[in-house]
Amino acid sequence: MDHQPQRWEPNRSQAERVAALPPLTTMLKRGAMNRCPVCGVGEVFRGYLAVVPACRHCAAPLGQVRADDAPPYFTIFIVGHVLLPGVFWVEKAYQPPMWLHMVVWLPLFTLACLVLLRPIKGATVGLMLRLGFGGEEEAAPQGQPDRGKPDRDKPGPGRDG
Repeated sequence: MDHQPQRWEPNRSQAERVAALPPLTTMLKRGAMNRCPVCGVGEVFRGYLAVVPACRHCAAPLGQVRADDAPPYFTIFIVGHVLLPGVFWVEKAYQPPMWLHMVVWLPLFTLACLVLLRPIKGATVGLMLRLGFGGEEEAAPQGQPDRGKPDRDKPGPGRDG
C-alpha cells in the first residue's frame, strides 16, 4: 500500500472564507509581510523566526511546513548579489586596507541578512504551502517502519555490534 502525501485543503466548513489557494505571487507577498499565505489575516511567526503551528484565522497548517535551510540560502544568495558588486567596486577604485573592508562590510552583510531573513522565510512558507509541502511527506504510515532512516539499534556494515 503506497502512502501518498496529501495536500492540505481548508476544512469544508471554512470553504466560504478560503475557497481555493490564492495565486503564488499573492502567497509569497503575504508570507513576506508576516501574514498567513492562505487567508492574509493571521500571522506566520510568533517570534523572530518561529512559525505558528496553524493560522488563527483559517487553520492553515503553517507549522507543518519545514522550510529548514531554504530561507538562509535564499537570503545569502540575494544579499551576496546585492552587496558584492559594491565590495568589488570599492576594492578596485580605492584599494582600502583589509581591516577597513571588515569593519564596513561584515556588519553591513550581517544587518542585511538579519533584515531579509524573516520576510524570505515567510515567503518560503507561502511557496511551500502553495506547492503542497505540508510536512506529512516524511511521516511513515502507521504500523510500517520508516525505510528512509537506518535502524541504529541493529548492527550493520561499519557498526560495532
